[in-house]
Amino acid sequence: MSLEKMRNIGIMAHIDAGKTTTTERILFYTGKIHRIGEIDDGAATMDWMAQEQERGITICSAATTTYWKDHQINIIDTPGHVDFTAEVERSLRVLDGAVAVLCAVGGVQPQTETVWKQADEYKVPRICFVNKMDRIGADFFGAMEDVKAKFGANPVALQLPIGAESSFEGVIDLITMKEYRFDPADEGETITVSDIADSRRAQADEWHEKLVDEIASANDDIMELYLGGEEVPADMLKKEIRRRTIAREIVPFFCGSARKNCAIQPVIDAVIDYLPCPTDVPAAVGFHTKKEQDVEVPCNPNGVASGLVFKIQWDKDMGSLCYVRMYSGKIKAGEQVLNVGKKKRERVNRILRMHANKTEPMDSVEAGDIAVLIGLKVSQTGDTLGSEGMPILLENVTFPEPVISVAIEPDTISDRDKLKETLEILSKEDPTFTSKDDAETGQLIISGMGELHLDVLVTRMKDDFKVAARVGAPQVTYRESVTASCDHTENYERTIGGKENTAGLTLHIEPNNGAGNTYTCNVKKSNIPGEIFDAIQAGITNSFGSGIQYGYPCTDIAVTVTDINYNELTSTTFAFEACAVQAFDEGCRKACPELLEPVMNVDIFSPKEFVGDAMSQVTQRGGLIQSLESKPTEEVVHAQAPMAKMFGFSTNLRSVTQGRASFSMSFSHFQVKPGGLCSAY
Repeated sequence: MSLEKMRNIGIMAHIDAGKTTTTERILFYTGKIHRIGEIDDGAATMDWMAQEQERGITICSAATTTYWKDHQINIIDTPGHVDFTAEVERSLRVLDGAVAVLCAVGGVQPQTETVWKQADEYKVPRICFVNKMDRIGADFFGAMEDVKAKFGANPVALQLPIGAESSFEGVIDLITMKEYRFDPADEGETITVSDIADSRRAQADEWHEKLVDEIASANDDIMELYLGGEEVPADMLKKEIRRRTIAREIVPFFCGSARKNCAIQPVIDAVIDYLPCPTDVPAAVGFHTKKEQDVEVPCNPNGVASGLVFKIQWDKDMGSLCYVRMYSGKIKAGEQVLNVGKKKRERVNRILRMHANKTEPMDSVEAGDIAVLIGLKVSQTGDTLGSEGMPILLENVTFPEPVISVAIEPDTISDRDKLKETLEILSKEDPTFTSKDDAETGQLIISGMGELHLDVLVTRMKDDFKVAARVGAPQVTYRESVTASCDHTENYERTIGGKENTAGLTLHIEPNNGAGNTYTCNVKKSNIPGEIFDAIQAGITNSFGSGIQYGYPCTDIAVTVTDINYNELTSTTFAFEACAVQAFDEGCRKACPELLEPVMNVDIFSPKEFVGDAMSQVTQRGGLIQSLESKPTEEVVHAQAPMAKMFGFSTNLRSVTQGRASFSMSFSHFQVKPGGLCSAY
């Protein structure tokens, strides 16, 4: 398959906008599946995990490959729930284009904003599909306005809906200027094309004019035809729409109803017509470890092999499934590859083409393609696979820090090793899930992005890995920081084994507002060996993780070494590392340490009659209402609240709104916990 005929796309949206339903239809019409599976029945092909079927949500980004009009389309169906934002992040990193699914009633919802910003960050061109046009309150033009207002994007309608809500029956194509209807008797496979009805002709002409006007503004040839009053050929329009979509100057808009099998085929056509192939997007940039500089990695099947592991999935029969996007060259089954970051060679036993949880074997995977490699032992999410000849590190994927923790313990002592093994597998799969032993309590602590996230992982441990374990009440992951500046001098003297060890340091410690932890050394003494500087740095950077008063990790602290007292006869690296730890500890205690707690962005979707009760639920928990947004069928409350007080919120919200309100929550920032101690020494 030539690169021009390949598309790597993702389906992204807010929870419940209809991503998986849309993907099911795409697979059905392209002949990949022969029966449409419904999420509501727990039978969706892409939601193959037992929990996804029970909960009716997507948890894992499932990958599949299908074919349409002589083109290969690699599709990744990403989760919409905010707790699984890492799944979306790593998928967008390797995609060339995306289909953003919007709900015709809800328009741009909070999680849509998150994924849209992530797609902007990775410069992913996209088209929009306004789904659920058959629902009460559906508004195609409202959704377009929403995208324009919230993202500053330039939406361009390529279709108009015929009717809306219960009278929605098809779409008007603004390029061919025809009406398209999809026969419900054969699940929308039969398409009826007709001329535009007289009652809709004026509106269609108006929007066709807007479309040509927008496209002509950046193309002289089209402008000439347009100003001359001539009809612009469809091929010419499509070519310019494609160019501007890939340049992210416009966002083409389509509409339909996936649930009613209406207007999905034009979206598949649009993926081929307007979204980029691997050679249309800028070459990936990697860091050459030998030359120590950034280099471009052009998408060339004949180049040196280079691919990025963007997802790990555990399979009980095959072990680690490493999802790899190839950027250059080719990897064959049975050959060895170099894990560039870890500097280790690994053998690729098999290569598979994935279809959700079904597979087909491949001999090799080439630049531009996505496949699963079996047999890699040390590779993790974000690792680069390549060769010694060209050791290039492709940009790593960064993930948000976990904000919620629970204690977990096995039912029996014999299960402890199995539990640790399982936790290792799960954290390899999901970088936002971590586990550690608490030194003080001896408990095993697991941390994640939210209550649902941890609930899903604990259920997986019990059901998929058969590990019997008990889980404690959720704990919030606090942080520690300083709120004042101070200078502290520390001297260290100790005799070990008859040998004297001495060191002396002066540190300047200050708040580093919002910029994380930083370490700098302003001492440039030529008589001090380099390993002494390394020891000081190691002592301080290790101290960032062990806290000041309560043992929580530190954040937003800037430490500067302003003086070093070095004696070449008695000073040792051990003494300086220990001195650095003590200096950090004592200095931070002087700098008014504070305990910080995570604050969450809370978005509540409530019917108008319950919005007052919903808001009072947040304010009772110490939350602050930021804004209120009115949608046709509901009110959206934007608020911020401390994570510690949000446990059990969903139960209370449901009870005061008769189960009709829902909410989503994502991490915002850390703030000083009220009642925290400021103990100046």
